[in-house]
Amino acid sequence: MPHMKQGARQRAVKYLALAVVSLTVTLSACSGTDDKTADSPPGTTPGSPSVPPTAPSTGAVPSAAPSLPEPVPSSEQAAAVARFLAENWPDGAGGTVATARNGALVSCQGLGRADASAGRAADCDTVYDIGSITKSFTAAAILRLEMTGALRVTDPIGSHLDAVPADKRAVTIHHLLTHTSGLPESIGDDYEPLSRDAMLARALAAPLDAAPGREYAYSNTGYSVLAAVVEKASGMPYGDYLARNLFGPAGMTRTGYVLPDPVRGDVAVEYDEHGAPQGRPFDHPRAPDGPYWNLRGNGGLLSTARDMFRWYRALEGDIVLDAAAKAKMFTPHVPEGDGSPSSYGYGLTVFPTDNGPLITHDGGNDWSFARFAARPSDRTMVFWATNTAARDGKWSLEDLDAELSTGLLDLASAES
Repeated sequence: MPHMKQGARQRAVKYLALAVVSLTVTLSACSGTDDKTADSPPGTTPGSPSVPPTAPSTGAVPSAAPSLPEPVPSSEQAAAVARFLAENWPDGAGGTVATARNGALVSCQGLGRADASAGRAADCDTVYDIGSITKSFTAAAILRLEMTGALRVTDPIGSHLDAVPADKRAVTIHHLLTHTSGLPESIGDDYEPLSRDAMLARALAAPLDAAPGREYAYSNTGYSVLAAVVEKASGMPYGDYLARNLFGPAGMTRTGYVLPDPVRGDVAVEYDEHGAPQGRPFDHPRAPDGPYWNLRGNGGLLSTARDMFRWYRALEGDIVLDAAAKAKMFTPHVPEGDGSPSSYGYGLTVFPTDNGPLITHDGGNDWSFARFAARPSDRTMVFWATNTAARDGKWSLEDLDAELSTGLLDLASAES
């Protein structure tokens, strides 16, 4: 099944959590400074992250993308990132790595091949499947709809969906966003040709794993239901709503389920653990407007390192979400399991650290893997993606995630 299994994602979260705790202790000892977390915006809970705005909110979607500083490869920080990757990125893995600080790219570097048979190298604009990082966009779409008055996160799902059975009438949009709805992790294979209405019928008929709101249990199904809520509340297809209200305002020109023909050639070919090509994401069974509904809303979006930097830039300001919406998205609403230092916000995991909260999500399938991580307190961001998640008996980028991600955050946050 080409979608990251729950057990694998939980391992990745735990590994990263341990590394983040270790890293922040080291950074605090080296810097000798106090926690630099900004004052929380209205509506946050103590310790929840705050993204400092870079532009005043106008209440309207801008007609042009924000100005984006480009990386300076000769900078000291960029050189340090390049040395780190030369020492730590596994041989034979294709991918792209971006680091940013204070609203500008520090480095955006391609590694290995995006398409080995064509001899095409990976670069900053290579397109990857970002997997479950898609959930952060679904959450942002819901919050954007709340900003317009089309819904409230406290709404029961029956306010927007038809024929909700009695056992699910207490499920709210908040429950879906925080993986506390009780809906199962999955109701079928990602490539099964399932329509929206068929997905909803199956999801609403499935027995609940727990009473709504009782416990955290990661649910891809819940985020597919959220994508259906986006369509019902907006009157637009899910992909179109994201393009018009998230990707366009953020200046993301290479992100979506369906990309224009000139960009399709820049989508990375994915490779299995033996190095055998598995094609591009759109080479597998899917609907004309994107993946079928077992994957839609919870995974499968295509994007680039440069576009993910633009997404974080948009979240720093009010281009997409206002302060109240961001406060809800970044608040650590529910712990991610017993003994875990992390909590789930809306479409993002939140780690408490000595240098302020870290917001992050990973995503992957059997062939690709991606990580987005940002620390709003010092305006540091890391994104990396690979089209070769593992090589049999040699390495796994999922296992290397913690070492790579925290090392890159360290370098991005260092004063040049």
